[in-house]
Amino acid sequence: MTARRRIDETEGRHAVRAWKSGARDRTTVALAVRFCLEEITARAPGNSVELRVPPHGVTQCVAGPRHTRGTPPNVIEMDADTWLGLATGTVNWDEAAADRKLSASGVRADVSEWLPLDI
Repeated sequence: MTARRRIDETEGRHAVRAWKSGARDRTTVALAVRFCLEEITARAPGNSVELRVPPHGVTQCVAGPRHTRGTPPNVIEMDADTWLGLATGTVNWDEAAADRKLSASGVRADVSEWLPLDI
């Protein structure tokens, strides 16, 4: 199944470029985060990992066992700047994990093979 897009690709890419240029207003950050969440879901479709970037968005991605109730077994959570840094390649997954800028639990909770997103 193809990931459903809600954000226009041109608008999403523009928001990511604006963030990379230093824009940190809530609207730009939220749009960039959600666009990047949609992008990773398109590149790694599935429901085995829940990727959370509060308060802006959440997605399920990566092929594997699907969970249907309660807390998923594979969860990744981080702030917006860490997520956008990972998505754009300005932040390294291993360094972010070592610096505790993200939390990842579960055997599948590592999406580094799909990062950066080349946006």
